[in-house]
Amino acid sequence: MKRVIATPNEDVVVFIIGLRINRLRAVRKWLPAVQAMTPMIKECYEQKVGLLSHEMLVGWRSVTLVQYWRSSDALIAYSHGNRHLTAWKQFNQSARASHAVGIFHETFEISNYETMYVNLPTRGLAKAVGESTIQKHQEQAKDRLAERKVSARE
Repeated sequence: MKRVIATPNEDVVVFIIGLRINRLRAVRKWLPAVQAMTPMIKECYEQKVGLLSHEMLVGWRSVTLVQYWRSSDALIAYSHGNRHLTAWKQFNQSARASHAVGIFHETFEISNYETMYVNLPTRGLAKAVGESTIQKHQEQAKDRLAERKVSARE
């Protein structure tokens, strides 16, 4: 059985962004918003702008990306870049007024976290910051949280 944790070695920013298709038949209104996501993710990795990792969740009428960033400054700098501003402008001109698609984002600056992954390929925060095998002193979630607090103070 593979049991690992995300290596608690750095602060991260978790950025959750997604969309929900509100009017399925208004394809020309919501499709550009859906299509804009993949090129922006690709650009982030190619230009090494601070995106560490991401996960994509696809549901009925929705797409959500959980992104792990090196810093809020890096995330904000990317949001002011040309590709993102172009997509945002297009969304505002086309889809926003029609209510065909809704979008959201949430940003979290994380300085303390605990994780556990059992029998999974590397994913989530472990994919972003690295993983390590759970040690005897890390068996409990409370112990992993306490360990991170101690290392943050040092």
